[in-house]
Amino acid sequence: MKIEYSNIPISMGKMRTYGFSWMDFVTAIPSPLFVVTSYKSNGMPNACLQSWACFKGNPSGFYAILSSVNKSGHMYQTLKEKGEAVLNFPSADIYDKCTATIANNGFDNDEITLSGLTAEAATSVDAPRIKECFLNLECRYLWEREIKDGDTHVLICLEVINICADEVHLDENIQGRYGEKGYLYNVHYPINPENFEGKSHDWIASLNKLKDMGEY
Repeated sequence: MKIEYSNIPISMGKMRTYGFSWMDFVTAIPSPLFVVTSYKSNGMPNACLQSWACFKGNPSGFYAILSSVNKSGHMYQTLKEKGEAVLNFPSADIYDKCTATIANNGFDNDEITLSGLTAEAATSVDAPRIKECFLNLECRYLWEREIKDGDTHVLICLEVINICADEVHLDENIQGRYGEKGYLYNVHYPINPENFEGKSHDWIASLNKLKDMGEY
C-alpha cells in the first residue's frame, strides 16, 4: 500500500528541519558527498563538505549543479570572489577528516591542513585540491539563482574544466569508483513519518553496481 503526503505529517510537526523541507526527510533521496575547496580572500584554503548536487554533461561541456549553497558561508563568498573551485570526492577512509573541516572553518584557518588532509595546487584553476581524494573536479563558476525569491540558499552551476582521477579508481577491474572505497552518498534523515518519535540522523552510504546494461 502506498501512502500520500501533501502536508507535513503530524508526527513531524515539532521536528527540527535545519532549514530543509520536511519532504527531504520523507523521501531521503541520496546525494553524492564531496568537499568544495577554494581560496579565501586572505589566501587561506577553504573547505566545505557538501552534498545536494547533481552532474550533467552535453556536447558543450560537463557541469556540476550545487542546489543548496548558503549565501552566508565562506564557500559562497569565495566562489563569488574567485570564480573557481575544486570538487574533491573522498572515500570512506578519509571521511572523518573531511567532516573535521566543519569545525576548522575559521576565516584565518587553513581548513584542509588543520583537518589532517593535504592541500595541493590545482592544474587549471586558482584553488587547492585535496590530495587524498580519489577524484578532483576543477571548476569555474557559471551562474547562480534563487529557487524562490528571497531564499537564504542559492543554486549554483559550475563548469568542470579539468578532471584529476586516481588511476586505480578509474580501472573497474582493480578497484573502481564504487563500493566501500568509492563514491560516498549522504542519506538524509531517512524517517518513517507514520511513527516518527523525534529521533533520526544522517547516514553515509556507498554504491554497488547491480546489473550490466550491455554495450552502447
